[in-house]
Formats: sequence, C-alpha cells, structure tokens
Amino acid sequence: MRNGFVAELNRLGPEAGYPPFSAGRARAYCSRLARTHYENFSVATLLLPRRLLQHFHNVYAYCRWADDLGDETAGGEEALRLLAWWRTELLRCYDSTPRHPVMIALQQTIRRFAIPAQPFLDLIAAFEQDQLVKRYDSYAQLVDYCRNSANPVGRLVLYLCECHDGERGRLSDLICTGLQLANFWQDVARDLDIGRVYLPAEDRRRFGYVDDDLEARRFTPAFAELMRFEVDRTRALFDEGMALVPLMPRDVRGDIELFARGGLAILDKIEALGHDVWRTRPALAKWEKAALLGGVMCRRLW
Repeated sequence: MRNGFVAELNRLGPEAGYPPFSAGRARAYCSRLARTHYENFSVATLLLPRRLLQHFHNVYAYCRWADDLGDETAGGEEALRLLAWWRTELLRCYDSTPRHPVMIALQQTIRRFAIPAQPFLDLIAAFEQDQLVKRYDSYAQLVDYCRNSANPVGRLVLYLCECHDGERGRLSDLICTGLQLANFWQDVARDLDIGRVYLPAEDRRRFGYVDDDLEARRFTPAFAELMRFEVDRTRALFDEGMALVPLMPRDVRGDIELFARGGLAILDKIEALGHDVWRTRPALAKWEKAALLGGVMCRRLW
C-alpha cells in the first residue's frame, strides 16, 4: 500500500470531511495527479492538443483513483466497499452535484463531450473483478476481462476526440487489449508476487508449463514457447488495431500511434530477453521512450 495514497484517502475518502472544492481547484488537483503519477502519460501528452489536455487529466485522475482504491488499499471487502463508494461518486456526476475534486472536474468533461457512464462503470467493474478473480483458465476469459479493464480507456479517448463510432471503437479495443496483455506479459513476476496469474491455464497446459514450474518461477523451454505464443498473439492485435491511427483527427494521431508503438516496444523487449521475464522485467529506458516519441513526431511532420 502506497503511503501517499493512504494519506490522500484519509484526506479525500468517504469518511473525510473537507471544504468544497471550486471548479478551478478541482481541475488543478487532477492535473497535478496526472503529471506526478505516470511518466508514460506525461510523455504521450506532449503531442496532445492543448484544448484536450485538461480533459485528459480529468479522465486520468478518475482512472488513477479507481485503480488505487482496488490495488493500494487493504484489498478484498475493503477494496470492494471503496470501489462501491467511487461508483456512487461517479453517478453524482450524472444526476446530482459531485463532491470529490476528481468528480467535480470530470463532470465538466462529461458534459462537454456527452460521455455516457458505461465506460467509467466498466473500469470500476474490472477493479472489483481483481478482488475476486486471481487466475484465468482461458484466453477468452482474459480478453473478456480486458473489455472492462482496458478497452473503456480507448473508448473514453474516442469520446474526447469527438470521433466515437463502431469501427473506431473496434480498432481501439484491439489496441487497448494489446496494451493490457503486453503489460501482463511484462509483469508476470510482479503479478505473481501479489497472487495474480494472467497467463491462461489452457495455454500453460498446451505448452506443458505445469503449476509447480509457475510457482517456482522456472524458466524452461516450455515457458519460452508459451511466452513466444502470447507475444505473437498480442502483436497481431496491434497490427490490426494500428488501422485506427489514420481514422483519428489529425492532431491526435501522434498520441494514438505513440501508445500503440509503446506496447509493441514492450513485446520487442520480451523477445530480446529470450522471453525470460522471470529474470528481468522488460521495460523501456528513457532514451527508448524518447526515440519512440521522436519517430512519431518525424512521421507526423512528414
């Protein structure tokens, strides 16, 4: 549990008493949260049109709080209680006057872009599922989890860019599911540390990687083949989803491409390690992130 979030929860949680936030203070709170909590988000927003920046901060702050309520609290029943509170706070954006600073800022974004509640609610459902489901038997179950845990973020981006429709939504889902899966393959060891296994049991059985090997974190030929299979399957999602980029408004194409290429770069890192994610967590160095950004900017200029 992060001490910083515990302090925030004590200050702004369901039992906290605090004076009302003005709209300006609420927006500033969301921007500060976005700028200090996620380096990749800060890099991507370098390309974002300034007119959208505050709204992206507001959405990010909502997601950050929901994620932390699920993962940075006591977990279990307490996490479910706090997520239920967060759902109630969200619905106040639609039928009442919100009190939490994130919701005060988010209500302005919701009204400006006519965003329905469902993507926000789906994200909460995913964080609730994390408290109840720790392992997945099939790839289909894992993809179904991504429909709530990852795809709503892409849908929200489409609403902010005022271009949400069926085909763009489908392609966005491919990219977002790919990003979620790339994160799972990157964090196999970290997730096992907290009792979560996202490698589907049906795939582990297919390649002969038994539970004892998993619990012992053994790198075997079977594990390498398993990870190669998952990486290839995830790369195929990005390959198809990249068709979204030219369908987006010109001034946000760079951001969409950057996120997708970041996911692909993680897959490349896993391959470069010989798929041994037990020994080393594959992550992009700062210079590699800068190179991705530079490449996207060059393509955008040309």
